[in-house]
Amino acid sequence: MLRVLLLAMSGLVAFAGAALSQTAARPPVSQCQAIAQKIPGVTFASFAPADIQLAQATAKEEVKISFIGHSTYLIESPDGVTIATDYNGVYRPPVTPNVVTMNRAHSTHFTLNPDPAIQHVLHGWSDTPGEKADHKVLVGDVYIRNVATDIRNRWGDYESFQENGNSIFIFEVAGLCIGHLGHLHHELTDTHYAEIGRLDILMVPVDGGLTMGADSMSRVVKRLRSALILPMHRTGPPLEQFLTMFGESFKVAYANEPIIRVSMRNLPRQPQILVPQGM
Repeated sequence: MLRVLLLAMSGLVAFAGAALSQTAARPPVSQCQAIAQKIPGVTFASFAPADIQLAQATAKEEVKISFIGHSTYLIESPDGVTIATDYNGVYRPPVTPNVVTMNRAHSTHFTLNPDPAIQHVLHGWSDTPGEKADHKVLVGDVYIRNVATDIRNRWGDYESFQENGNSIFIFEVAGLCIGHLGHLHHELTDTHYAEIGRLDILMVPVDGGLTMGADSMSRVVKRLRSALILPMHRTGPPLEQFLTMFGESFKVAYANEPIIRVSMRNLPRQPQILVPQGM
């Protein structure tokens, strides 16, 4: 009887260990993705009910964002994790980032020879044509994932696309959902919007045509309804041409410091386009 009991207990311990191992292997659950994945026409928005008192702001809530150049922003988490977006090795942040993300529409958005000191290099494309890059990475207090998009096969070719050739990268940190559209070449589908979910902060190219026309890009931005929009990839038409696409529903402001400090507490109530210093 005692032997049977010991065997049973041993089986339970082994089962529990296997269950814990499976749990540890699972990626974190996104706090930003839509719960209802297939609602057609759904619009996601930041939601902060007026009757809920948020906790006192502390340094642990604050995310620092700096514009480095072109499509590269430096994101620093409360725990000091640093991320450089669309890293190409030319526009280098003042510190060696822990993580870099890349897109390959043009050489100004990636490098195949990154600094070997960078711990995590996340490509927005798969080495197998047609397959999606799939990133679900937890680095310190930041959860990083991607949503694959298509890219044009050739410069100026608006008809022929390479499936899943690029990615929108999403950074979930300190309760915030931060999205970087990369070199987006087409308007998004309902499936894309469901995979993205809520974005409190959106980094968006404003070139007016090298990625998408200003009208198409503005439709994407309006649909995502982020609280804070940070322009990037400024080439071609003046920035003001892009800003006029939004009308009075979006406020426009200009950062008065090189580092933008953001938390859940200080997100603007009305969607705001914030032009960073150095743009």
